[in-house]
Amino acid sequence: MSVHTSLIPSLWFDDQLEEAAAFYCALFPRSEVTWTARYGEAGPGEAGTVMAGEFVLDGLRFRAINGGPMFHFTEAVSFVVECADQAEVDHYWFGLLADGGEESQCGWLKDRFGLSWQVTPTRLGELLGDPDPARAQAATRAMLGMRRIVVADLEAAADAAAGGVG
Repeated sequence: MSVHTSLIPSLWFDDQLEEAAAFYCALFPRSEVTWTARYGEAGPGEAGTVMAGEFVLDGLRFRAINGGPMFHFTEAVSFVVECADQAEVDHYWFGLLADGGEESQCGWLKDRFGLSWQVTPTRLGELLGDPDPARAQAATRAMLGMRRIVVADLEAAADAAAGGVG
């Protein structure tokens, strides 16, 4: 039996789907809104307003609805933005915080819609998994004191634990 299965994250917004999709598409490359459906006279939303839609962020499809205020995003679900370097970390960190986002710690933040993101450089995983336990622990301690991940500070902490050898 040949079955094509797709896994697509689905997001529930109160009434900000159109605004959120435009915000995310402007921030991530290879992104676009692919379709929207609007409420008609039958409701339950106001006729002409966006009911549901789909958008692509850097090649990943998302579906979303404007379902009303019953459900809210929590930190229990987040999206990881894996970044090649500090410039990418800064681009996504400050971009996702724009216009009312909220910093957390260890690379976590909430955007202005309440959606949680982890903005992490690939170097973070390398340092946390360093075969030298002292370097790994020093990088972990440094990360735990950060909000936005700063690669140079992680590397400096790891190098100091290894006696200055990186």
